[in-house]
Amino acid sequence: MDHHTTVREEFARQAVTFGQSAAVAAEGEAERVAGALGEAGRGRVLDLACGPGLVSEALGRGAREVVAFDLTPEMLGEARARCERAGLSNVLFRQGRAEALPFGEGEFDAAVTRLSLHHFPDPGPPLREMLRVLRPGGAAAVADFVASEDPGEAALHNALEVLRDPSHVRALPRSELLALVREAGFGIVSESRWEAGREFGEWARIANAPARTAAVRTVMEALARRGAAAGIDLRVEGGEIRFAHRWVMLTLRRP
Repeated sequence: MDHHTTVREEFARQAVTFGQSAAVAAEGEAERVAGALGEAGRGRVLDLACGPGLVSEALGRGAREVVAFDLTPEMLGEARARCERAGLSNVLFRQGRAEALPFGEGEFDAAVTRLSLHHFPDPGPPLREMLRVLRPGGAAAVADFVASEDPGEAALHNALEVLRDPSHVRALPRSELLALVREAGFGIVSESRWEAGREFGEWARIANAPARTAAVRTVMEALARRGAAAGIDLRVEGGEIRFAHRWVMLTLRRP
């Protein structure tokens, strides 16, 4: 199956549950990403792989115009409903592939993408497209969870993510993420890092595939009880499987 088809199928299933997750919709997280754009965030802004529109809504409160862009129509429907509930009329919605954006060079003052890079077989083309559609001097923010710098831990972490959600390809180690944005042509202005604690039930519900995630629970519990932390502090605590996603957000500039 083509990976774009896998992404559409998985996110059509997750369209509602993704936006309802306490971890994904954590208070202040969308505003953190939107705020990283600074003054450029008051102009025309692209929210690449917008999902259910959490960041689009936050951007829409201060931007002249936001274009919420995603591959999955169901996610765009959730984003549209969210922005309408917020009374925002300055958010537009476009469907398509991040590797071939339907916008001209330099159309945007700023761009963001959150929780998307680990879904691309090759995140280089989407980053280069994001750079292309920014005006010279335009700002961007890229935020995603990262894998361990240890190859074995990273491989185990990514295997668990794929078992839960086949649209996941690979969370990058921080060092690779930094290299990738530089190779795309961005200058790195600043970097933020934080951890987000996750509980298995919350994480599994997002996938909206109970038969699949029941098997993942068995695997993760067995690994945790054997001390295989997978670079994410995987553990059993108080009868619950817990772990931590380690986030990196890069504030970028187009030269």
